[in-house]
Amino acid sequence: MSALIFWLLSIVAIGAALVLIFGRNTVHGVLAMVVNFAVVAVFYLMLQAPFIAAVQVIVYAGAILVLFLFVVMLMGNDPGPLWEHLAVQRPAAILLVLLLIVALVPMMDVRNLTGVTATLIGPEFSDPASLARLLYSEYILPVEVTALLLLAATVGAVVLGRRGAYRTKREEVLDLDEVV
Repeated sequence: MSALIFWLLSIVAIGAALVLIFGRNTVHGVLAMVVNFAVVAVFYLMLQAPFIAAVQVIVYAGAILVLFLFVVMLMGNDPGPLWEHLAVQRPAAILLVLLLIVALVPMMDVRNLTGVTATLIGPEFSDPASLARLLYSEYILPVEVTALLLLAATVGAVVLGRRGAYRTKREEVLDLDEVV
């Protein structure tokens, strides 16, 4: 029964990801992300990691998604120009995606890399105290780098939000209404 639920939710997750990637409306894309985050939380519950599932819902579906919706509403729902900036942009993107697929295919079977069969997450990682102990001792550098990246993103969002309040010297000299 759990395999059936997994495959049905996988189809939902892939469908939501496709709506996010190929959809023209940004608000619909953000709502597709909500669906995708909820499905990932259910996957965590199926792996018997309720704490990670709760964090997934609270942090991603709650905080990050509200930030995305705020940015979408702040910047507008206009999709912008659909032309490419560089002539080699599309072929380079296709080449990089193909290289990524070639690199990821051998990793689908974990035994190919380590020689050991993958196991489920142990119950010690669903305990918030042991997870916090691990994060803030062994993985303190990635936690701090993530905090700095989030701080930079917040400052960038504030700067972009205040962009219409003033004009740069370049805009004044060229008498531009907005930078293209």
